[in-house]
Amino acid sequence: MSSTTYSKLLDKFFVILGPCVIESLDHTLFMADKIKTISEKTGIPVVFKASFDKANRTSIHSFRGPGMEEGLRILEKVKNYFDLLLTTDIHEHSQAKPVSEVVDILQIPAFLCRQTDLIVEAARTNRIISIKKGQFIAPLDMSQAIQKCHNSGNHHVFLIERGTTFGYNNLVVDMRSFAMMNPFAPTIFDATHSLQLPGKGGSFTGGQREFLPQLALAAVAAGAKALFLETHNDPANAKSDSTTVYPLDKLEPLLKKALTLYHECHSFYLENESGSKEPLCFQEKF
Repeated sequence: MSSTTYSKLLDKFFVILGPCVIESLDHTLFMADKIKTISEKTGIPVVFKASFDKANRTSIHSFRGPGMEEGLRILEKVKNYFDLLLTTDIHEHSQAKPVSEVVDILQIPAFLCRQTDLIVEAARTNRIISIKKGQFIAPLDMSQAIQKCHNSGNHHVFLIERGTTFGYNNLVVDMRSFAMMNPFAPTIFDATHSLQLPGKGGSFTGGQREFLPQLALAAVAAGAKALFLETHNDPANAKSDSTTVYPLDKLEPLLKKALTLYHECHSFYLENESGSKEPLCFQEKF
C-alpha cells in the first residue's frame, strides 16, 4: 500500500495541507471539507495534516492538542468522511506503530531528525516517512537520516526543507538545498515553518506570513516536488502558529500558480538532467 501511494504522489505535484494542530473534531472536519474541495477544484492531490500533540511549544501554557488517542480518532474520521491521505508527526518511538495504523505518512519533526530510534521505529512500520531537515543541519548531511530509513528496509521517504537558523530569532531558506537533497529523497518545502521567527513573540513563536507566496513559488522553481502549507480559516485565532498559518480563502490561487510553475520548471530540469545521481557539491565533498 505504501509503495503504491508513494509512487502516485511522485507522479504529480501534491500539497500537504491542514491546520497546525487538531483544535477540535468540528474544526478539523470543517477544514478537511474545505481542503477536499480545493483539491477537487485545482486537480492537485492533497495529504491532510494536523498534529495531535505540539510537543515543542515555546510556553508551558500553550495549547498542545488533544493527545494521541483522541487525535487519531479525529484523523480517522477525516479519512473515512473525506477519503484523504493523512500525515501527522510523532515525537516518541512508541507512537510509531499506533499512529501508522491510521495515517499514511509518518512525519519526523525537525528537532528530532537525528533521533535514530525514532526514525528506525517509524521506518519499520513500512509507512511513508517524511523527515524535516533540522534548522541546524546542512542539506547534504540529511543523507544520514535517509540511510537510517533504508537500513530499516524502508525506501519510501521524503525530505522536508523548513529553513535554517540565521542568528537569533530568525530562519532563512537556502534554495540550493532542493538540488542537494533531491538525489537522496524527493523534497517538500514547508512554507509555513520556514517563515517562523523562533522566540520573537516572547512566549510564542513569531512569523512573517506575508512572505509565504514568494518563498513557496521560489521553492517550486528551485526543485521542490511538493509543498507543505499549514492553513486556517481564522489565522489570528489559530491555536498554534497563528503568525504563519496561511489563510484558507487565499489558498486556491496560490496553489494554481504553484502547479503551473511546477510543470514549467520540472520539465526543464528533466530535459537538462546530466544523468548524475548526485549533486556536484556532493561529489566534490566526498
